[in-house]
Amino acid sequence: MMIQIQEPKSPWEIVHMVWVTALPPSGDRSFNACVVLVDRYSKTPMFLPFNKDDTAMYTAIMIFNRVISHKGLFQNIIIDTDPKIHFSIMDKSP
Repeated sequence: MMIQIQEPKSPWEIVHMVWVTALPPSGDRSFNACVVLVDRYSKTPMFLPFNKDDTAMYTAIMIFNRVISHKGLFQNIIIDTDPKIHFSIMDKSP
C-alpha cells in the first residue's frame, strides 16, 4: 500500500530508517550490522553500528541516546521493509 509522505518543515522531523546486515565484523564489539537514518529535510545520513543479534529494545535505546537526544524526537520514521517484517519494543520489557 502506498502512503503519501508529507514534506518535512525542519531537520530531523521525518527520517528514513534502513537496516544493513551481513557486514564483515568490525570494531571492538565486532559490529556486523548498521542502522542508517537519513533526514528527509537535509538528506543527511547517520550510520549507527550494531550487531544483528541486538534486541529491538537495545536498538531503540541506542537510537535514542545517539540521535534523538541530540536532534530531537522524530515526527515520523519511514521504514520500507517487507510487510512480513514487524518488530515492537512495546511488547517486551527489558
